[in-house]
Amino acid sequence: MNNAQKRSKKERILDAAEELFALHGFDGVTIRQIAAQAQVDVALASYHFGKKRELFDAVFLRRAEILNEERLEALLKCQSESGTEGPSVEKIIEAFLRPLEMEQENADPGWKHYLALVAYINNSPIWGKELMSKYFDPLVTRFIEALKKALPGAKEEDIYWCYHNLSGALTLTLAQTGRIDKLSKGLCKSTDFRAAYDHMIPFIAAGFQRVCTKP
Repeated sequence: MNNAQKRSKKERILDAAEELFALHGFDGVTIRQIAAQAQVDVALASYHFGKKRELFDAVFLRRAEILNEERLEALLKCQSESGTEGPSVEKIIEAFLRPLEMEQENADPGWKHYLALVAYINNSPIWGKELMSKYFDPLVTRFIEALKKALPGAKEEDIYWCYHNLSGALTLTLAQTGRIDKLSKGLCKSTDFRAAYDHMIPFIAAGFQRVCTKP
């Protein structure tokens, strides 16, 4: 029995949907195509998840819960280790981003598909506000509150604009478009996740410090 057969049919539907949605977006995929890739009947996909939109939500939620747990754990850890002064901006940004690096380095190909799907959703005027808000905003709010404490006196709008820029840089890293590979003529690779996050964390932290501590 191969690995595909060992997984439950429900898991196979989620895995197939995750990959196809990441590759083609919501409108570019049918339930029939998902069922065919999962090697199940169309009726079974509908039985487990209902309409395509419900399946889309189920795909997005499945790993969002894991990411939220990992990132919250990282935030709480850096807060507990920093004492009464609280963590630095860079430590907070690192807690927010490193779990994503770990999952991008994960041998499970499902994480590559899922994070590409997150990039697609976060960059979409249709899906971004709805799904990102629904599944990630409670966690993001915890990090925003931590950043406010690390940047006393900062204007709230400055913190949110800095987060906006962080989200954009992260989205491009999750998407792995290969743009940096071509631009740098191979000096940088979009699949070099350690380098990507090692550069992004201090860069974003410095941006927060510069914008949020203006004289």
